[in-house]
Amino acid sequence: MNYRYMGNTGLPLSELSLGTWLSTGMKVDEKQFDSLTGTAYDAGINFFDNAEVYADGESERVMGKVFAKKSWDRSSYILSSKVYFGAHGAATRPSQKGLNRKHIIEGCEEALQRLKTDYLDLYFCHRPDPHVAVAEIVWAMNILINQGKILYWGTSEWSAQAITEAHYAAARYNLIGPSMEQPQYNLFYRDKMELDYLPLFKQFGMGTTTWSPLASGMLTGKYNKGIPEGSRLTTAGFSWLKDVMHTEKRIGQVNQLMEIATTIGCTPAALAIAWCLKNPNASTVLLGASTTGQLEDNLKAATVAPLLDAPLLSALDTIFESKPESRIF
Repeated sequence: MNYRYMGNTGLPLSELSLGTWLSTGMKVDEKQFDSLTGTAYDAGINFFDNAEVYADGESERVMGKVFAKKSWDRSSYILSSKVYFGAHGAATRPSQKGLNRKHIIEGCEEALQRLKTDYLDLYFCHRPDPHVAVAEIVWAMNILINQGKILYWGTSEWSAQAITEAHYAAARYNLIGPSMEQPQYNLFYRDKMELDYLPLFKQFGMGTTTWSPLASGMLTGKYNKGIPEGSRLTTAGFSWLKDVMHTEKRIGQVNQLMEIATTIGCTPAALAIAWCLKNPNASTVLLGASTTGQLEDNLKAATVAPLLDAPLLSALDTIFESKPESRIF
């Protein structure tokens, strides 16, 4: 396993890490998650990502139970959670969500209890909150840092402008600004990582923990001949994902990806993840495997990445037509 510093923080993250969206507490039981995390840790993964909203807090509860039984030294791995949507499902009340100071601090306390840990290494603002001043968010995160309950804070799916405002607010009050952003990044979605955030990397030394390298499974090729029963695209509440992902154009693009993967002797999933690793601004790429077999295949991306030379990368640019163009203002 290779490790990359999270921006300019000096915190080393494994270049591949394990996420829990749609797995822990929903599709993966405690025994299976124990096996997944054990496989990941043994392979050198040191970052495990979670959020209050995943399975309405059940994801963190399962992780807390599993990790409490491990013999791992707490300093050997990195835990995260995210705050915004709340953890009470349909019963969530207005004060139990968002990025107001009350929910940021109470949400952190609840996450610590579910995860059975004294502190979070990383704590993300899961989405921007238009109802809360950025300065209030920065202050709330610094309160948690000063209390030793979080070590670094960051954002997820924020605009470059909003992140810049957070850094300016931190500078104004002599506080710690966001250290990392968690954006979607894959062969279909490239604008934020390759264009919008470039000034953030240069000016503030931001790190990133990118998610969905397989575009919700689309880049594995498993949807090319239809949508299998029990797959993510058949899950209740995810019809929007089916409409966005499962199009004739994208199926054609994935077919070409599969052909390239065959020529270099890997799966399309490993190729798609390896492509993400080629971006030096990706501090780590979050994997979303639900079986140990999937995880083991995805981990092969680390050995596939060196095979992606300039002609192959150019071919992928041509196939997916998603490379952002520079903007001149």
